[in-house]
Amino acid sequence: MKLKEIQAFVKELRGLSQEELAKRENELKKELFDLRFQAAAGQLEQTARLNEVKKQIARIKTVQSETK
Repeated sequence: MKLKEIQAFVKELRGLSQEELAKRENELKKELFDLRFQAAAGQLEQTARLNEVKKQIARIKTVQSETK
């Protein structure tokens, strides 16, 4: 993700409620699980997506802690 995309993503996250943030986090965790499974099976083509999803989860957790 480029800096502008990251800033837009974080701005979008800050506009969400705690429940919506938790839902988004769960969706990304499921995607991360699926990506790890694909990587273990040798079927993952976009390996950079693993790190991107991890960072998005971390950004969501940061926004969640900011609003508590």
